[in-house]
Amino acid sequence: MARFPKPAEGSWTEHYPQLGTGPVSYEDSINPEFYEVERKAVFKRAWLNVGRIEQLPRKGSYFTKELKVANTSIIVVRNTDGEVKVYHNICRHRGNKLVWNDMPLEETSGVCKQFTCKYHAWRYDLDGNLTFVQQESEFFDLDKSRYGLVPIHCDVWEGFIFVNFADRPEQSLREFLGPMITDLEGYPFDRMTSRWHYQSEVKANWKLYMDAFQEFYHAPVLHANQSPTAYSKAAAEAGFEAPHYRIEGPHRLVSTSGVRAWEMSAEMRKPIEDICHSGLFGPWDEPDLGEMPKGLNPAKCDPWGLDSFQLFPNFVLLFWGQGWYMTYHYWPTSHNTHIFEGTVYFPQPRTPRERIAQELAAVSFKEYGLQDANTLEATQSMIESRVLDEFVLCDQEVLVRHLHKETAAWIDQYQRGTAGV
Repeated sequence: MARFPKPAEGSWTEHYPQLGTGPVSYEDSINPEFYEVERKAVFKRAWLNVGRIEQLPRKGSYFTKELKVANTSIIVVRNTDGEVKVYHNICRHRGNKLVWNDMPLEETSGVCKQFTCKYHAWRYDLDGNLTFVQQESEFFDLDKSRYGLVPIHCDVWEGFIFVNFADRPEQSLREFLGPMITDLEGYPFDRMTSRWHYQSEVKANWKLYMDAFQEFYHAPVLHANQSPTAYSKAAAEAGFEAPHYRIEGPHRLVSTSGVRAWEMSAEMRKPIEDICHSGLFGPWDEPDLGEMPKGLNPAKCDPWGLDSFQLFPNFVLLFWGQGWYMTYHYWPTSHNTHIFEGTVYFPQPRTPRERIAQELAAVSFKEYGLQDANTLEATQSMIESRVLDEFVLCDQEVLVRHLHKETAAWIDQYQRGTAGV
């Protein structure tokens, strides 16, 4: 595999001198006290993606989301005017969880005209207004207009639904995203409705898993067994460097070249890939998606492999050159555990062959993800030993540096604000 040149002057890391080049600490990934501050300083202040508009296909459609990091459950719903609204999933009477099925801690979805509490049958319309109280006359001067559902700030960008738990968000969603992300506008997200979703609890801090997908230094080694021996051996010996990194505000991007799998020699491919015309890079038959937005493939790679946009704090948009995309979410559940969600999006298949090609790509992604998760649990177990307290990073790991430094900066800003500094 070819190595790509460095920027015209210096390394990638040196282009961001504020990050430094020394060893880094992972105390932020093993300290329970740090995690408790991080929940307030980061996850209750940043805009968080909780889903896509296709999950709300009609008026009255809703889904719930369990967000342990914010110590709440939320309801995301399309109201009668077609607008997206988000509420805390709690009844104003006695605090029962309002929307759930058989298991209170499991997420659910559906369509309704109103939400009815299972406990005492209080009812709320899709705009969160309290509309019915069982035996209302038994209450003392009850003003129903004061007891609607508790709203949460929400906004939609390119079909992605974001929430913000701050009393007053410090930035609008668009300001928070910034030009690097908004330059993705125009990508045909609405055509990508063939969807596969995976979820797993990982016994590692959420940042460690994000780190794994912010560099490709590990790929020729960790994922060697996913490729034919001749190819993986050559890749490991040659190494790999991405041709483009970018940091903008709290967000990050790594862009890479790719390979046209069908142009590789037969011994470099797996038999199943020849049968299904697909693999890790996606289906070989690239769909016609029209002109791509200016924010993609900034290095002008030919062939282009993928762009991975890391949206702070815990959301990743990953675009493949073969005409499909993925999202990752990392939802913390403690200082050393989190829920990882991976979702794969393709255009609707037109033939059985296209469907099979999409399924092979989705399954290939799942296998790679499991390899990363398994390694990160081993990492978590050893950094918690505190045998070492600092770790060296190479130039390809510049985005790893940035995530940990940015998290620390948000915490410092929060603590200064709460201390009145």
